[in-house]
Amino acid sequence: MFISPFKLRRMGMLGMNCRNRDFIGRYNDRRLYPLVDNKLETKLLAQEHQVATPQLRFVVKEQHEISQIEKSLDKLSGFAIKPAKGSGGKGIWVIVKRDGADFIKSSGAKITLEDIRRHMSNTLAGLYSLGGVSDEVLVEDLIEFDDCFDGFSFEGVPDIRVVVFRGFPVMAMLRLATHASDGKANLHQGAVGVGLDLATGRCLNAVQFGKPVYEHPDTKRSLKEIKVPDWRGLLCLASRCYDMTGLGYIGADLVLDANRGPELLELNARPGLAIQVANGFGLLPRLRHIETLKDKHYRTAEARVDYVMREFAAKTLL
Repeated sequence: MFISPFKLRRMGMLGMNCRNRDFIGRYNDRRLYPLVDNKLETKLLAQEHQVATPQLRFVVKEQHEISQIEKSLDKLSGFAIKPAKGSGGKGIWVIVKRDGADFIKSSGAKITLEDIRRHMSNTLAGLYSLGGVSDEVLVEDLIEFDDCFDGFSFEGVPDIRVVVFRGFPVMAMLRLATHASDGKANLHQGAVGVGLDLATGRCLNAVQFGKPVYEHPDTKRSLKEIKVPDWRGLLCLASRCYDMTGLGYIGADLVLDANRGPELLELNARPGLAIQVANGFGLLPRLRHIETLKDKHYRTAEARVDYVMREFAAKTLL
């Protein structure tokens, strides 16, 4: 679908060149990138700053360690395998349960211990890392699906992407797994993106493959019913990631665990622009507005969140 440049400007759409020059280039110190480009570094930093994340069970750093993973996995019935330096959801395996000696992925596929060993070996070799560099494997606790999302996600746990600028959450979307996305909350692979009102956590708009949708493609549940619980707490968690990293423009990927509440999955120093399509309006007016604010008045995450919940409520913008 073609949209004229004039209409995009009127909608306040942030383009890639402007994002890179005015926001990533200006507000993100490159020496801090390793804090978010490496999931292990992010997790250790989060633990230091008491930012909730899924518990890390063990790390595989060398090929010879893979032969010993059976002992480490024996204690786990469900877990997630992630490349430390991966991007776009590539290389992430979510194991939901066991079936005898085999393992069941979130998509329902059955795999063996040898499949896991092969996947870990490929991960260490850099198959999923940025630039193909050698990597590490993280094995962490499985997220417990919160029943508030029943019927809104298929074969996987939904997550929430929040764009945070100078510590202020400026836009958010819920990413819902589908059969097309193989149970992963990745828009490029076919997940549904749901724009969320910053004041309430309610659904504003939804898209799949860039086109409007009104119900989940697999479960057929109406998306307009969505309202994310503990919304302020989730935004406060996202805001604290600015204090934790020192990066001025980031994407925080969060999840709502049924038992532990909001948790940080990972951070991105170059968050994509599809969140604007999911919301149905652009980031640029909000970013320019935040640039006018004085830091001294909003030193805490709570103060910043209260401000955006008041100023960026959907009723004031749509």
